[in-house]
Amino acid sequence: MSFIVAIDGPAGSGKGTVTKLVAEKLNFITIDTGAMYRSAALEAVRKNIAPDDNEGLKKMMDNISIELKKVDNVQKVYLNGEDVTKEIRTPLIDENSSKYSAIPYIREKITPIQRKMGENGNVIMEGRDIGTVVFPDADVKIFLDASDEEIANRRYKQDLERGMNVTYEQVLEDIKRRNKNDSNRAVAPLKKAEDAIYIDSTNLTIDEVVDKVIEIIENKMKEKNI
Repeated sequence: MSFIVAIDGPAGSGKGTVTKLVAEKLNFITIDTGAMYRSAALEAVRKNIAPDDNEGLKKMMDNISIELKKVDNVQKVYLNGEDVTKEIRTPLIDENSSKYSAIPYIREKITPIQRKMGENGNVIMEGRDIGTVVFPDADVKIFLDASDEEIANRRYKQDLERGMNVTYEQVLEDIKRRNKNDSNRAVAPLKKAEDAIYIDSTNLTIDEVVDKVIEIIENKMKEKNI
């Protein structure tokens, strides 16, 4: 029997960090769905396959291998056997991931992989469409949000720490563009599931968000006698 937690929200809302910390505290399995789409985008960029090249993308996805593995207690992402954990977090993939993740065939191939990963054990999964498409029957659904300005501020600080030469204005514009694209795409758009609990993290610390999420999960598990 599995217990599934779905955390959705826009880029930069803190989903990844919150999911990781909650998983560690509750000993849940965590699945980084964004890393899977970023890996597909990386493969497409490497092979110069444009977002509108349906045949090229179909062939690519029919032969792709994306794996998430824990190595020395650190989650690593493997694309066709190669560790691409760092490469999928570059500005180039930041820019391209939402373009490729909106493509129906890519989502059709990755969604079943995500569902299979969630079949066993207690799982917490984050993304854009986990509570609406991947696991519409999840035991707990959370929509984690924050203002564009706060998200941009967080991302800007991260980029500076990574040694990237960017301005706050550039990051804010990129966040607004990505969230608009994700919310308006035809396939699996970013949106709050009707029964999801909304958390605005704009004025909350990461620890405060983690505590809120854990409280929600533990209350639901008690309700289900788990």
